[in-house]
Amino acid sequence: MAIRRWMAGVVVAAFAAAGAWVYLDAGRRAAPASTFVLLDGSSQSSADLRGKVLLVNFWATSCATCVAEMPEIVALYEKYRHQGFDTLAVAMHYDPPSYVVNFAQTRKLPFKVAIDNTGQLARDWGDVRITPSTFLVDKRGEIVKTFVGAPDFPALQQLVEKLLTQT
Repeated sequence: MAIRRWMAGVVVAAFAAAGAWVYLDAGRRAAPASTFVLLDGSSQSSADLRGKVLLVNFWATSCATCVAEMPEIVALYEKYRHQGFDTLAVAMHYDPPSYVVNFAQTRKLPFKVAIDNTGQLARDWGDVRITPSTFLVDKRGEIVKTFVGAPDFPALQQLVEKLLTQT
């Protein structure tokens, strides 16, 4: 019985360590070269967004955490959009497009919304499988922080403010 508890503790500790590594994301890496197809049919590439601090949020309409965090993402966008901050919400490939369009329209999302129809964007951005998964990209196009699950929004806001002051 003691061995089972010990093994369970080791497994929990391993998952916690892996989650902390992903959450803290100590090393910066270049954001993948991606083209996002937006709800209006236009395209936006990650290269087009260079020079801005960018929040890329992978989400789904069926994800309760995603839906719950969306007002905070909207507030963050509204607060910093005139200072060089942009937001791109990427709906997962399994999300029905009509649900995504309805959600974006009824919630009046003020930022760009894309649908990852094939799942390629999720694969390119680190094989995203868990929603929400959020990436904060600096002005040079490097991923500074990755959040799996809802971010700590006060800490995220502080980091956005810091990145906006950098050149």
